[in-house]
Amino acid sequence: MNSIALPSPAKLNLFLHITGRRTDGYHELQTLFQFIDVCDDMCFSIKENDSSISLEPEFASVPFADNLIVKAANLLKPFRQNLAGVHIKINKQLPMGGGIGGGSSNAATTLLALNQLWSCHLSLQELAELGKHLGADVPIFVFGHSAYAEGIGEKLTKVEPETPFYLLLKPNCEVPTGQIFTDKYLTRDTPAIRISHALKLEGHNDCLEVVRRLYSEVDEAFFWLQQFGDAKLTGTGACLFLAFDSIDEANRVRAAVPDKWQAWVCRGCNTSPTHNALNQWITHQHTEC
Repeated sequence: MNSIALPSPAKLNLFLHITGRRTDGYHELQTLFQFIDVCDDMCFSIKENDSSISLEPEFASVPFADNLIVKAANLLKPFRQNLAGVHIKINKQLPMGGGIGGGSSNAATTLLALNQLWSCHLSLQELAELGKHLGADVPIFVFGHSAYAEGIGEKLTKVEPETPFYLLLKPNCEVPTGQIFTDKYLTRDTPAIRISHALKLEGHNDCLEVVRRLYSEVDEAFFWLQQFGDAKLTGTGACLFLAFDSIDEANRVRAAVPDKWQAWVCRGCNTSPTHNALNQWITHQHTEC
């Protein structure tokens, strides 16, 4: 019970519509979240005689106190059943500024892991409520299932979209979410669609044209990927993706990707790899008992 290792997966927005803007500045949206099996690896180890939180490695670009992993751990501190601290190690694979939710996923994985190790006994709903303070995408990773989202992303409906293979492409740039959502050219009045239409992937990403205009690297990569099919942007970018029926077809296009871009062949997952691993860990603990 003193340690747990979990994958922390990326997500794709299979479409993203901005349907309005609220008086508080937040955007009303519709989107379809699906996980992919490209993950960071995280390991959480209890420190019995030390109540501190430590992280390895620390990231030079993100101050320790501002790291979402550390913030998530601190949010759970008041609920822990003892004064044990935790040492967190992360093997970072997911790129920052890619629109695939790496930071939100890490925060959610931290909440899920420490809820067990610290015996906090919080429900997924309670963890999701805490996660909202860290970012709008954190609850989707806490609940751990593909979902159709509305509102500002907090109204989630569990769905089961198809699970194709994807080629995920990362141009050599990072796209700050705030920059895209405040851009004056962003479309903010897309008509709402029904879940049934969303599951047929009849939507698009309203952020795509703004990101392409601001980031020539994304524009170039989109133009390249588009020659193989219906290329899409996830979130506010910079990552692009293309769905394939077979892994062989995805690997064939992957082999042609220019060296200047990162690329992964992955599979869509309707249940988060984090939850699969966590359930196995819990089952093992009960078996041991």
